[in-house]
Amino acid sequence: MVVLNVGHTFLFETLTSKSMDEVLEAVARIYNTRLRIERLCMAMEQLAMHGIMKPPNMHGLTPDQVAELKLKDESSTYYPSGGSEECPDAIGLRVGQAPIQKMKDVFARTIAEAKAAISKDQVKRNVKLSDAMLSDVLDKLRGAVMIVYPMGLPKYEDVQAILDDAEDLSGKQAGKEVIPVEQMQLWWANKELQRGRLLSEFIGRNEKTKIICKVQR
Repeated sequence: MVVLNVGHTFLFETLTSKSMDEVLEAVARIYNTRLRIERLCMAMEQLAMHGIMKPPNMHGLTPDQVAELKLKDESSTYYPSGGSEECPDAIGLRVGQAPIQKMKDVFARTIAEAKAAISKDQVKRNVKLSDAMLSDVLDKLRGAVMIVYPMGLPKYEDVQAILDDAEDLSGKQAGKEVIPVEQMQLWWANKELQRGRLLSEFIGRNEKTKIICKVQR
């Protein structure tokens, strides 16, 4: 099979007989899922450090301010397995009740494995990324969250939003990094691998071909 080295970031395997529409859709899916996994790992690290997020209307407020405004805090509904330990969030986005060390270790191990699976070092190891592989990474991260937070997480928690693929990335840097399928472009040898044509029209029919291509909008 043909191997595409996508921006020295990951390897993708396909066939020369595939249409560029199919190739671009698959590459965009893997490209964006890698980014999603990176965001999930970062959010889980914050969850491990400071506990769940406060409701949006409580961000940045002190407990006294919450009481004064008579806001309802339901964060105690979502408690980590084994209890929690106090670890205040300086910016006031999270409740400051972190999981105990044993549960933090569950997160740490799973996050490390996820980061290794999507690392650029996989290119050097000649490991090709696929939908199935990335789905497995997401499932393991989801499993770790279920172990540490068996009562679940609120919908407004970043970790849950990412797991549900329900993030609102508008106005955020992360939103600029995501490339919608219809905007995905692949370039090789100073030529765009255009939609509506076969991959073989650009690189030939040798299924042992390896190319380095560049991604852009």
